[in-house]
Amino acid sequence: MTAIYAPELVTAELIELTRSLGRPERDLVILAEGNTSQLLPDGRLAVKASGVHMAAATAEDFVVVEVEELQALITDPASTQADLTAALDAGEIAGKRRRGSIEALVHVAVQAVSPIAFVGHTHPTAIVGLLSSVHAETAFDRHVYSDEAVVIGQPLFVPYAQPGIDLGRVFHRTLVQRVEETGELPALILLGNHGIVVTAPTVGGVDGISAMAVKGAQVRTAAYSVGGVAPLTAEAVAKYVARDDIAERRGNAAAGQY
Repeated sequence: MTAIYAPELVTAELIELTRSLGRPERDLVILAEGNTSQLLPDGRLAVKASGVHMAAATAEDFVVVEVEELQALITDPASTQADLTAALDAGEIAGKRRRGSIEALVHVAVQAVSPIAFVGHTHPTAIVGLLSSVHAETAFDRHVYSDEAVVIGQPLFVPYAQPGIDLGRVFHRTLVQRVEETGELPALILLGNHGIVVTAPTVGGVDGISAMAVKGAQVRTAAYSVGGVAPLTAEAVAKYVARDDIAERRGNAAAGQY
């Protein structure tokens, strides 16, 4: 069985992250949108179950999946959405169906390419607005203020694909290409007409990067409204992030220490 119901494996950290990203006033998700995951010590992945509201998530609202088995679905061209649905099904527990999120393959793809402790996927209104616009593919190409260069680094854009196995395949392929080119896992991944995926070694890292990404979208939208974005030059950013004090800040940011 690819997915199992094992609330005893869900950590307080993962629940904390899920509830924080789900707070209504943050406008990152609405209803049962969004999902989170944590890489477990044995290589499996605890991921939010489908239909769960993040703000009220408990340990009972996650399933544990096998990364290698789900990775095989991503890379097998014969796999179908029905195959994925079956693989994510942990069965009926206390009269309620427990099935991993339809977007679980996004989390699996991250672990298959470059394992990291936490992944958070949300649909912030400010960012989805930009990612649904004519500026979607290029909006985040260049930094527009210094702190986003420190906290976020260079985001990755993934074109739209239908959530489920289609998105999993496109996401995995695009992520593999980026990591092969740069040797680094991007902290922020932008999904066209959809939302964001944030990767970090800590809960604080996912939370902070998500917040900074929203600010970045708001800044860009404001700039577009008054004539257009005037980004920082690549030279200015490179000089800034090369400073010893900023390198220290980047390390702290990655650990969620802002």
